[in-house]
Amino acid sequence: MTLEIRLRPEAELDLEDAAIWYEKQSVGLGRQFLDEALASLSTIAESPLLYPLMHRNTRRALMRRFPFGVYYRVNPYAVIVVAIMHGSRDPRSWKSRK
Repeated sequence: MTLEIRLRPEAELDLEDAAIWYEKQSVGLGRQFLDEALASLSTIAESPLLYPLMHRNTRRALMRRFPFGVYYRVNPYAVIVVAIMHGSRDPRSWKSRK
């Protein structure tokens, strides 16, 4: 069963900021980043337990082409994405997000 994906507002902002940054680096790269993020979210929705637990009930899926991790929690009805972060950021920064 495929679960619904729900992005927390902070995760939406993470996604938007990263896409804008990549688009400024090269025209079209922001779109490629968003496509990769959507592919990751689709895989998570189909197989939410595929990725390892990072802290308590939060899992992390790494994107293939970009150095970003998708941090999410699974409940019986949905996947809650709490952060989409660059790998060089302090990994503890997402822990304060609910």
